[in-house]
Amino acid sequence: MGDGPAFFDAWRRLDTLVAHSYEASLQFPGRKVLNVKILCTAKRVPDPEIKLRVAGDGSGYVKDGVKWVVNPFDEIAVEESLRLKEKHGGEVVVVSIGPADAAQQVRQCLAMGADRGVLVKHDSEVDSDAAARAFAKIVEEEKPDLVIMGKQAVDYDSAQAAAILAELLGYGQAAYASKVTVSDDGKSVRVVREVDGGLETVDVALPGIVTADLRLNEPRYASLPSIMKAKKKPLKETTFAELGVDATPKVKSLKVAEPPARKAGQLVPDVATLVKKLHEEAKVI
Repeated sequence: MGDGPAFFDAWRRLDTLVAHSYEASLQFPGRKVLNVKILCTAKRVPDPEIKLRVAGDGSGYVKDGVKWVVNPFDEIAVEESLRLKEKHGGEVVVVSIGPADAAQQVRQCLAMGADRGVLVKHDSEVDSDAAARAFAKIVEEEKPDLVIMGKQAVDYDSAQAAAILAELLGYGQAAYASKVTVSDDGKSVRVVREVDGGLETVDVALPGIVTADLRLNEPRYASLPSIMKAKKKPLKETTFAELGVDATPKVKSLKVAEPPARKAGQLVPDVATLVKKLHEEAKVI
């Protein structure tokens, strides 16, 4: 084609096609648009790459100066929601609970491609039960076809909110998902889930709940234009009181402490010395 006007005209047409890839993809023959509405969670947690300091009174960890991020498993849940939207059409709504600053984490998900955000403003700790009851109220209002959550949060590792939410709503649930496929009629999802014995495949009728495991996908990075656009996307703020939910925690942390320091290891010259130390000194064999 060379580098003449015809080449640049073709390039502009290609650029336009890429820019509208989502809308255009829905027009391809065989593509069935299901318009699946998905609600996903985005908990604000300390960056798992940093070392937290325990408060002097043992009440928790020191939060001053902590870098906050979207819970990694929730980020995977958001990514899967976006992929399902890109394939089937629909809408992705991101929900978070936390202080006003948690809006930053919701905006991050909007920059990834989510359509709307909901922030339940609350400055103190929230246990899994209160979080699930708040999510239930929002689900009842939003009426999504599918709820996708991280399998657990990396701060307290409770892994309870999704199960409580499923019970409150009477929905089916598939936890620890490594693959999610929406049925052709949009009435169920097939989930490959990771279990102790390997993999298990289950079908969940919609509306239903899925929790994302580590190997479900690799979350995308938000581009600078997407970050700028996310600032204008709708972000609704509400509170537990407005939702009619009692946020009083049913589970309380009695004390938080540093793990005991490990003793320094020793190098031994040979196997015989190792066996002797394990037998006579450590008394483990």
